[in-house]
Amino acid sequence: MTATISYDDVEVGAELPARTFDVTRATLVRYAGASGDFNPIHWNERFAKEVGLPDVIAHGMFTMAEAIRVVTDWAGDPGAVVEYGVRFTRPVVVPDDEQGATIEVSGKIAAKLDDNTVRVDLTATSAGQKVLGMSRALVRLA
Repeated sequence: MTATISYDDVEVGAELPARTFDVTRATLVRYAGASGDFNPIHWNERFAKEVGLPDVIAHGMFTMAEAIRVVTDWAGDPGAVVEYGVRFTRPVVVPDDEQGATIEVSGKIAAKLDDNTVRVDLTATSAGQKVLGMSRALVRLA
C-alpha cells in the first residue's frame, strides 16, 4: 500500500484538511461493543459521576482513532502510517442529549524525514479543551 501524496509535493508547515467528529452516547455503545471495553465510565452517567468524572466520557482509544483519520484520509492509505502515538490530556465528555460532543482535529507537517517519511503533528480539541497531547504520526509518502 502506498500513500497517494508525493513526498516531493509536501512542505513543512503545510496544513492537512481539518475534520470534526461528532460523538454521541450511541457512538460510545457501538464502540464498546466493537472493542469489548464496557467500562461503565463510558456509558453509565451515575457511575462516571461517582468516580469523579463530570459525565460519561469517550474511550481514549476511540478519540485517538478519530484523530488519526485526518492523516489517513489525507494520505489516501491507512497503511502509510508507520508510527502513531498520543498522550491523553483531557477526556471527551459526552452529554446525554441529541448533540453529544464534538472532537475537532487539525494537523500539519512538522518535519520531512528520510525514506519519504514525514512527521504530522495533530491537535485534537473538544469543548475548547485540548484532549490529546504529543499527538504525532510518521507517514511514508509516495
